[in-house]
Amino acid sequence: MRMSGAVELWLMRHGETEWSADGRHTSRTDIPLTAHGRLRAKELGEYLKGTKFAAVLCSPMLRAKETCEIAGFGDVAVVDDGLKEWDYGVYEGRTTKEIQAEIPGWSVWKDPIVGGETLAQVGARADGVIARALAAGDVDGAKVALFAHAHILRILAARWIGLEARGGELFALGTGSVSVLGWERETRVVERWNRGFEE
Repeated sequence: MRMSGAVELWLMRHGETEWSADGRHTSRTDIPLTAHGRLRAKELGEYLKGTKFAAVLCSPMLRAKETCEIAGFGDVAVVDDGLKEWDYGVYEGRTTKEIQAEIPGWSVWKDPIVGGETLAQVGARADGVIARALAAGDVDGAKVALFAHAHILRILAARWIGLEARGGELFALGTGSVSVLGWERETRVVERWNRGFEE
């Protein structure tokens, strides 16, 4: 049972890019969707058709904005820098396998991100997005849409339910997916996760 008047956060990960298909860490590199990614964004729009959002917040990166526009929300979206993907520093454009060949056992979740953001910094950004989304949707039963990226959305979900930012490692999130963060009475919960477009 959802708490009366509680705001739901609808998380939409952008569609596929060439780098996401290859498993490369993609943060500040501004690359477009693939043809498959654009198709997923169109399917996402069909999935969301008829859903009314009190606000739509979007990462400033091309892949997120393109997904948001194709899904039909580009004209109402507000860019929120807090939704940018984790800054991977020197690991930008590299796969985990490539990095582990040099640093055995390396993980974005537990090792220092040289030249990029700490996990705590990304968690603080996620907290800011949550606060802005709650303020933007401050009406009874409002839904707020967030179009962004895998790691920032996973961390945001962890923070929503009271986990440390590292708790985001527990949530897998596919491209073009929809997830919903909501309430059970007074408790913040994950209502739906990674829905709609599984491979």
